[in-house]
Amino acid sequence: MKFILKGALVKGSFALLSCVALSNAATAAEEILVGTELPLTGPNARAGKSELEGIMAAADQFNAKNGKYKIKIISIDNETQPAKAVAAVEKLASQQVVALTSGYGSNLVGPASVAAEKAGLVYITSGGTDEGLTGRGLKNFFRINNTPGYEKAMAGLFGVLNVKSVSLISSTKEAPTDLAKKMQARLTTAGVKVVMHPFDPAITDFKPIINKVKLQDKSEAIAMIGYENDYVGILRAAKVLKPDVKAMVGIWSLATVKMAQDFPDLMPNVFGMALLPYPTAFKTPEGVAFGTAYKRLFNAEPDYLGQFGYVQSQLLFDAIARAADKGTMKTGGIAEELRKSDRETLIGRVRFNDKGDNVAFLPSMGQHNNGKIVVVWPKEMATGPMVFPGVPW
Repeated sequence: MKFILKGALVKGSFALLSCVALSNAATAAEEILVGTELPLTGPNARAGKSELEGIMAAADQFNAKNGKYKIKIISIDNETQPAKAVAAVEKLASQQVVALTSGYGSNLVGPASVAAEKAGLVYITSGGTDEGLTGRGLKNFFRINNTPGYEKAMAGLFGVLNVKSVSLISSTKEAPTDLAKKMQARLTTAGVKVVMHPFDPAITDFKPIINKVKLQDKSEAIAMIGYENDYVGILRAAKVLKPDVKAMVGIWSLATVKMAQDFPDLMPNVFGMALLPYPTAFKTPEGVAFGTAYKRLFNAEPDYLGQFGYVQSQLLFDAIARAADKGTMKTGGIAEELRKSDRETLIGRVRFNDKGDNVAFLPSMGQHNNGKIVVVWPKEMATGPMVFPGVPW
């Protein structure tokens, strides 16, 4: 199995894997090229690298089990820039990849998936949740997660917390805005007072917003809908101003190992979406195999972003193999096989509708706790008790 990384230099395990051929499949296996464009540098680099690790682990596992075909990953860094994401897809298409397992950030996934559609390539992602993405009539676009799933999870946690007022701080980017509006409507219907604080993605000083929350809103909880850098800025401002809230609740890219390791002073008691506890504890044979492969390849614990990358790639690689067996890879067979997918995975059931959306998606919520991540919602998935009230300061 070969991993080729294009674009900006990436340190660590990625650079190592870019020059080392790891072949677990039979030498006679037919090599199939699969592309990926991800933000390996720039504001979304933490998320992009985690997703790429999951993609690599999926290829490793596929190649170890399938002696007929061997997946070769070609990866290009889009540097968290939409134009470079499009250019990456076009370059990958010219290199004869058969499909793409890609994308983090709806503003990147949107144009990149259009470029893939023009090239006749399947594009599967876990990093684009803007509801508009599945309304464009693309025949080759698939995603394993979506806003309705995140909305249900975040609302479910707030229901357990039983707070009566929430200050909702959200980025004005497409996906955060979409989720923020849906959360406002759902919480308001449930009798919760919601005060909205949209912010421009370019801002770095969140103290004026936090000051309004503290002096005007006087809410019981703060909901954060944005990305890693946004969360860091909001939490830093909150730690300085110390609003009298009972909980800090975020969503994607927050309850992750990397955030716990990089910002240990900001994360204690913070809630976020988490499919896995940390340290990880897999209970199924498939999960154990994934965790073992991940640790072998990267000497690290997987987080949910790696798990997403693994699942989307696993589904794609299996669809590619079925299409290859039928001789339909070049005539729409990969998309056709993906549409037939209906199975239990490491993130739960995946079943695509006619728009390529996983209608079964429902994530769990976790909480940072003493350097660990504990799954706290839903109750049947909990791996430990939640701390509430609880904030980082």
